[in-house]
Amino acid sequence: MTMYRYVFALFVATSIKSTAFAAAPYHSPWDAHPVKETSAAYTCPGPPHLPVDFVTDGFYADNDPTHSIIDPVKQKAYAESSGPVKREGDLMVTAADEFRKTGSAQAARCVLQHLEVQAKEGALTGKMSSSQAYFVQGWVVGAEAIAYLKIDGPAKATAEQRALILPWLEKVGAQTEKFYEDRAKESGGNRAQNHFYWAAVELAAIGIAANNPNDFDWAMQQAKAGIAAIRPDGTLAEEMRRGKRALHYHLYAASPLVMLAELGLPNGVDLYAERAGALRKLVAISTAGLVDSSFFDKQTGIPQERPDPPTAEAIGWAEPYNRRFPDPVVTKLLAAAPNHSYMYLGGLPPQ
Repeated sequence: MTMYRYVFALFVATSIKSTAFAAAPYHSPWDAHPVKETSAAYTCPGPPHLPVDFVTDGFYADNDPTHSIIDPVKQKAYAESSGPVKREGDLMVTAADEFRKTGSAQAARCVLQHLEVQAKEGALTGKMSSSQAYFVQGWVVGAEAIAYLKIDGPAKATAEQRALILPWLEKVGAQTEKFYEDRAKESGGNRAQNHFYWAAVELAAIGIAANNPNDFDWAMQQAKAGIAAIRPDGTLAEEMRRGKRALHYHLYAASPLVMLAELGLPNGVDLYAERAGALRKLVAISTAGLVDSSFFDKQTGIPQERPDPPTAEAIGWAEPYNRRFPDPVVTKLLAAAPNHSYMYLGGLPPQ
């Protein structure tokens, strides 16, 4: 093949790939509520230098099959090793939410500046030391991808910034997908675990940001697998095995599934209708447990941990759900929660 033909063939192949992505643009829930840019001041902390290779480990006791008993020594080590990475996620979603509230152009630029530095340095794209390292990688990068969507990154980022940020997001997303595909094979195909749903939030946000159907479709498949695992009474077998944290982990599974439903709706995927509305059963029994945990106490034989007042982690995710399916229990819990912003879900929930 002559050099001319090679270059032409490469151009055509690249054009076809780009056209395939551009043929079906994705939308985020925030697109329906555009924010007018303002000159409101925002102080942007300097971007940290996150590691390429990430070393951290879990915090549950080694001899606890329910993974519900926290080892204080391991928890301290985990907080120290994961803290800088999580703090960057907190900074990013805070800036994105400030843009949503005030329209601050400075806040939007702050998000892009931090993303640009991470992309240039290949943050979190190297070796992950443990399953927990993959979990943190996914939570934080997923939150940052949501921050990008909240500030309308596809429109606000320059071509040069997009050329850095989007490949970096997709590289991390590819690592996440491989980790979870390997995890599913090791467990005989079991995808009914909350970690898969959180990974799906990350891949859905990246798929929307990069207009990548492979990422978005993978995310929706994990969400559907999770919804398919919801039993007639609204419970999840995998999460009911978590001892005194069974209620916690039902809520911890409901929250990413609801976020995935919100990310799916603008793109023609109605997860709320999946399996005859099974997700609503999971939300109903989980949120009821925050008021009265006796059902979970009886099912597990162990009194449940129950935050009072409810935390953002426990109930903040239900804000968009409650607008679609008003429920007096959820309404009361949301009113009692001091805050609805949870970093793993990208900060404040969709409007």
